Amino acid sequence: MKRKNSNREEEEETMEIVWQTPANPPQRQDYIFRDGIRYVKPYYFEFISHAKNRWAGKTIVDLFAEEFKGRPRDYYVCAYLKAGRIQVDGQVVPVSYVVQSSQKLAIICTGLYQSLHEPPVMASEVEILLTEPDVLTVRKPASVPVHPCGQYRKNTVVGILQAEHDLAPLFPIHRLDRLVSGLLILARNASKADIFRQQIEAGEVKKQYIARVLGVFPENEQVVNMNIIYNARDGKSKVEAENDQNCKSPSKGKAACTKFTRISTNGTHSIVSCEPVTGRTHQIRVHLQFTGHPIANDMLYLSESVNPCSVEELSADRAAAISEFTLKPNHCEICVPNSTDDPIEDFCIDPMCTNCPNLAPKGYDGREEGLWLQCVRYSGPGWTYECPYPDWASLD
Repeated sequence: MKRKNSNREEEEETMEIVWQTPANPPQRQDYIFRDGIRYVKPYYFEFISHAKNRWAGKTIVDLFAEEFKGRPRDYYVCAYLKAGRIQVDGQVVPVSYVVQSSQKLAIICTGLYQSLHEPPVMASEVEILLTEPDVLTVRKPASVPVHPCGQYRKNTVVGILQAEHDLAPLFPIHRLDRLVSGLLILARNASKADIFRQQIEAGEVKKQYIARVLGVFPENEQVVNMNIIYNARDGKSKVEAENDQNCKSPSKGKAACTKFTRISTNGTHSIVSCEPVTGRTHQIRVHLQFTGHPIANDMLYLSESVNPCSVEELSADRAAAISEFTLKPNHCEICVPNSTDDPIEDFCIDPMCTNCPNLAPKGYDGREEGLWLQCVRYSGPGWTYECPYPDWASLD
């Protein structure tokens, strides 16, 4: 229900946005559920970072526009710099200010990083698979990040487990991309996490994923041993061309190897077991693309010849990088619950928040679909953890 005949002062009074720091743990009441989507109640949060070397020499507005492409340049000018919500070494700076290396950047957030209203995720449960004294395994749902990062703090696996199951501290021993689902192993103390870390660094840990790919995947095992180059600005990886590896110039990519085995096929799609020997960004996705059998719903790595979708239908990681976000001043409605009986009773306006239910950036509009890629097994010296196959793994 939308409040009628309410003026600006009444709306601001109703908002009840609280100021939080990393010391404030996520609580069960921090979340709002609507139409299969998990939202986070709005809150103020100051994110502090130090300028990286590659940022030095850029104007403050160009820095944000180039490094964080989910928002257009005008958004940073209007919503942050002119509003005084970006500071450098404790001072508000003009849009022409040139950033120097290691300077302290502080952002009082209402839509960037740990935001006033975090981006929504799908409301799938973080299913606990196994609880041991030192280890917890869960099935991570697609669209939910593993731990606080970027724009996410409470809408993460670690945050949800703390809020809904009072499980803390937790130490993820490996990562899954936000749109990837499946087995996630978390140590319950630092010493156990260190044991896992040593085993991973020693190459003693094996991992297995399954993917649903386009076409009839070859019956025999396929080994892709191709270097990968990751472009952080585009959020996309590519394999290094074979002739590049044979030339005298040094390789720009990182060594990457993945083993693929077909499990089943129906003539249109195939279910493939994926065993990454190395762990590069988007390794499985880009190596499957290289075989000519990309993940069937991975719009970031589907070639143009087989991509049936428009920009509006792209998955979040691609759409956020290429689509222009349209800011609608004074039309951003932040849902704030007044009671547990009607969790969407009142709406309040903050024109600088871009992650609210009615004004979401591209890729966060509730139509996001998880990748058909799931982690199903991790094994190491004397231990194995597994996760059930997802529904999409059945080709019947």
